Amino acid sequence: MRRLFWFGAGIAAGVALTRKVNETARKATPTGAAEQIGGAMRELAGAVGSFGADVRAGMQEREDELQDVVAEASQVRRIAAESDAERRARRAGR
Repeated sequence: MRRLFWFGAGIAAGVALTRKVNETARKATPTGAAEQIGGAMRELAGAVGSFGADVRAGMQEREDELQDVVAEASQVRRIAAESDAERRARRAGR
């Protein structure tokens, strides 16, 4: 029984080792290397695209904030100009 167990374990280890060696050998071929490089390039392109989307979203958010600030400032200037015009009119009427 022990011999049968060790025989089976040896076969399983041999199959696993053979698969690993074949996979490594396939990666070492020009086709395998091209597949690995292609996969890395696809991953890089996805990361760059994601980064670009994040940058665009941040730019849009900042642009909205700046537009709000400009709108508030122009409203403050308009109110101040109206107040100045009213003061001048009162002074002129005295």
